[in-house]
Amino acid sequence: MEMVKTKTAFPKYSAYKDSGEYWMGDIPEHWDIKKLKHVFLEKKKVTNSSLNCGSISFGKVVYKDDEKVPESTKASYQEVLAGEYLVNPLNLNYDLISLRIGLSDINVVVSSGYIVLKNAIEINKSYFNYLLHRYDVAYMKLLGSGVRQTISFNHIANSLLAYPPKEEQTAIANFLDEKTAKIDRVIAQKEKMIELLKERKQIIIQNAVTKGLDPNVNFKDSGVEWIEEIPEHWEVKKMFHVAKIDTGATPDRSKETYWGGKIPWVKTGEVNYRTIFETEEHITEAGLKNSATRLAPVGALLMAMYGQGVTRGRVSLLGIKATYNQACCAMVFRDEVFNEFAFYYFVMAYSFIRDAGNETSQMNISSGYISSLKILCPPIKEQNKIVQFINEQELKYDQAISLQQTQIEKLKEYKATLIDSAVTGKIKVS
Repeated sequence: MEMVKTKTAFPKYSAYKDSGEYWMGDIPEHWDIKKLKHVFLEKKKVTNSSLNCGSISFGKVVYKDDEKVPESTKASYQEVLAGEYLVNPLNLNYDLISLRIGLSDINVVVSSGYIVLKNAIEINKSYFNYLLHRYDVAYMKLLGSGVRQTISFNHIANSLLAYPPKEEQTAIANFLDEKTAKIDRVIAQKEKMIELLKERKQIIIQNAVTKGLDPNVNFKDSGVEWIEEIPEHWEVKKMFHVAKIDTGATPDRSKETYWGGKIPWVKTGEVNYRTIFETEEHITEAGLKNSATRLAPVGALLMAMYGQGVTRGRVSLLGIKATYNQACCAMVFRDEVFNEFAFYYFVMAYSFIRDAGNETSQMNISSGYISSLKILCPPIKEQNKIVQFINEQELKYDQAISLQQTQIEKLKEYKATLIDSAVTGKIKVS
């Protein structure tokens, strides 16, 4: 795996001066400082329906699905060509994370609300792409704070930008291209490692809940659609034989006396594979008494029955007594099934349950369907051993994943610092 040193001593310039902009700080004494409007011109709107639609995404100009843009709307879009800069000045308050300025390497048309910039003087475009990313993060987003969420070219025209000699612009751009490419490769390797660790963890869990921990036992056909063979001494039962299954409800929203109490109330979106210890909303005793809402005990397994996309079929254990809405069902298991074993079993069954629910427009799952699902029932002592094994393996893999994630964050921080230092002359690039 390629490694990147994150602590390297770079030389500095012999003398510095104040740039006049806090986000740049001091810059090399021999560098010029120019107003943005003297480096870039706002390109006048040019329509060109022959081009594909585009937009900016995390500092990159990308293609957009033309089929989702009506022809009448596309006809009003403006052209941005390779070598021009695209600025998204809209709703700055709503997006403080992604990069909103990018150098385009494709020819597209974009919303007329965007600003398109062309260089007014000779520049190294790659250097200014890096500089404008820093300008975007450290300064431009702040212009959208308060009441004004959208800005125009006039709001940024008088901003000051560093303007190194052309040969230094090129040297800095080449340096950053090389260094950031190395960092990005290492980040990609670590992201791949995280995916491999997650896949391996899933395989371990699935094998444990469907095959057990002893590879030497005899096996038999499970009779369960998504499972092949299981240990011969395991039983297979339908859910209504091993659990009490109830659906929840939502107290009348118009009655203030039903809401804001101390009884936790779970929404579908909160059912997300984690043990639930707190909820976003609470109801009162009156809300519980005067509605179909039920109180589930600690240890109950909740399943999301409704919901678009990935929500339907997800499960969570309750770490507290809680009520829940009508889009959830609660399963309270009898003695023959350990609730944590059932949790892991249904985590593994998620794809099957999600895709095999009722054939309705929303593919909702009914409590009757859940009652008819088959669940594996190893001896209870074996279930406990399986859960203990899974918990140990999860801890080991989660620690390994966390380490990779921490290293990725450090690399991203180093990359941002390196770009900032190079484009503002805090380090000298030869």
